[in-house]
Amino acid sequence: MTSPTYLSELFSLDGRVAVVTGGSSGIGRAVAGALARAGADVVTVARGEQELVATTAELTAAGCRADWVSADLSTRDGVRAAAEQAAAAFGEPDILVNSAGINLRPPMGELGEDVWDTTMAVNLEAPFLLGQRFGPGMAARGFGRIIHISSQQAHRAFVDSGAYGVSKGALESLARSQAEAWSPHGVTCNTLVPGFVMTPLNQRLSSDPEKVAALASRTLTGRNGIAEDFVGAAVFLASTASGYVTGQSIFVDGGFSVH
Repeated sequence: MTSPTYLSELFSLDGRVAVVTGGSSGIGRAVAGALARAGADVVTVARGEQELVATTAELTAAGCRADWVSADLSTRDGVRAAAEQAAAAFGEPDILVNSAGINLRPPMGELGEDVWDTTMAVNLEAPFLLGQRFGPGMAARGFGRIIHISSQQAHRAFVDSGAYGVSKGALESLARSQAEAWSPHGVTCNTLVPGFVMTPLNQRLSSDPEKVAALASRTLTGRNGIAEDFVGAAVFLASTASGYVTGQSIFVDGGFSVH
């Protein structure tokens, strides 16, 4: 067997359908592109229509099958509507990537109920509702992949973790609960844990050169992350190669978490 054939059997996503929330920017966009180029039909879900159109155009120009759904994931009705529209594009998904997130981190003493509620709605409740919508179908078909994007704040408090850290810690627990429920039926549920990544979600920190340098200095690779650092891990977790990996939090952080 030649190496291209062997690798294709391990990692090809031909015939799979993927839904990627937050797929128009940052880590979500990089992951959506990787899944599409690995063979999946990809539906990106996000708020901004202009960014969604641009992402879809880029993928279709590369010969991929892609579509998009503009949605507000901060409400239950918005999530449910997005799920139905996403499933209508190419059929029920085999792969769900929850990358959409909101990063509001006021000091704890100033953390209001509005920020708490919005953070939990987007970062935790939307992934839960999408899992409830798509997970049972994946289990019934005997194959599924659910991938969440978490944060270092799920494991350690720094730069005002606040509600954001709580939501991401709960998201990793959600993955374990989903794994317990559905992995006996061929559905793996895992979380990717970034270090500090230079994306629009981290604009507040990435605009401060001193903080950017300090974060890079505590990363073993000596640099902060970029969105493309996550594509290999995402394709692995979406493919048949990861069939015995579930309920895990996989750190893609340049060694940030062990320094």
